[in-house]
Amino acid sequence: MLRSLTKISTTLTLCLPLSLVALPLAAQNAAQPARTSGLSAQMEPMSEQHLALIERFRTPNGRLISNGEKVLPLLSRPTDFSELRYQVDATPYSVDQFMERNHVAGLLVLKDGDILLENYGLGNDEDSVWISYSMAKSVTSLLYGAAIADGYISTLDAKVTDYLPAMKGSAYDGTTLRHLLQMASGVQWNETYSDPNSDVGNYPGGNVVEMMQFLGAKPRVAEPGERFNYSTGETDLAGVVLRAAIGNNLSTYLTHKIWENMMESPAYWATHGYGGGERGGCCIYATLRDYGRLGLFVMNDGVLPDGTRVVPEGWIAESTTPSPASDGYGYFWWLEGDGIFRASGIYGQGIYFNPANDLVIVVLSAWTAASGGDYGVHRSALFSAIDEFVK
Repeated sequence: MLRSLTKISTTLTLCLPLSLVALPLAAQNAAQPARTSGLSAQMEPMSEQHLALIERFRTPNGRLISNGEKVLPLLSRPTDFSELRYQVDATPYSVDQFMERNHVAGLLVLKDGDILLENYGLGNDEDSVWISYSMAKSVTSLLYGAAIADGYISTLDAKVTDYLPAMKGSAYDGTTLRHLLQMASGVQWNETYSDPNSDVGNYPGGNVVEMMQFLGAKPRVAEPGERFNYSTGETDLAGVVLRAAIGNNLSTYLTHKIWENMMESPAYWATHGYGGGERGGCCIYATLRDYGRLGLFVMNDGVLPDGTRVVPEGWIAESTTPSPASDGYGYFWWLEGDGIFRASGIYGQGIYFNPANDLVIVVLSAWTAASGGDYGVHRSALFSAIDEFVK
């Protein structure tokens, strides 16, 4: 169930080239819990390319998201996970084995708002920031809720062209904001990371005007709302719409609405080039614990620890309701069924939510491929095993 957060303690403007954020590697408080400093010494030697990927993932690049004096304390209830095993193809694996084989930089388990497990790998620690990739899409969804609460957006049935007149006459003419959030515009897009000719690997995300022109030239292949098609370009367009609606940068809005009211460390959000807006579909850099705090904000129905409501009541439930075009997708959230949902990013980034178990799991990784069936199977199996283990 959703819980109340009541405990409070007081306590750059760079662009990120698309080649660094979209292409797969192949193509391009109380007592602290017990934690590991990393398992990299037990791994097989990693390639120079993989080591460079890891350094890139923890090197912040983007517009500043400022923290403030209010910090939500994360209390510790250290729990022994040494006996936990998850199974893949009838083979049992431990948490430590998951950390090693999935190249995990951080694993955080929060139950009833408290830390049960906090592990680090790949040289990371509690001060390390790490790239979110498409987990940023879910943050954009939260900011849409905030914009509705603040009156910047009156309805999700408004048209994209109401905010971006330059898209009139394109395939996005007639597309609503709701269609964008459900990735159901009906506009053609290829998100295949392993295809060097795909849209995701070639569209000009480093320049917002060129990006809008690129998307505006795409053909429509279905009526809006009828077909789900995962599109990072479409979520970047949602970010442009949101920026137009609020009249401000997304990082500034995120700072004022959430970050400065509960987060421990500054974060960063990649932009569409120098002076451009933040990418609605990608690339916030934050610490493991602050990703966990973001998870607790979501679990608390978008209410800050001081009781301030940021998104409309019921916005999280609406956002995590299956869309007409996909049972597995809401407003930039992946849906698992039984009330379980996820924020997810390539190379193994993820936040898992089970409100019924008051459980949030954060995992930050450096997979050797943007999306990998074997990596994903292990991650899903671990999430399910932890969920059962802490009931």
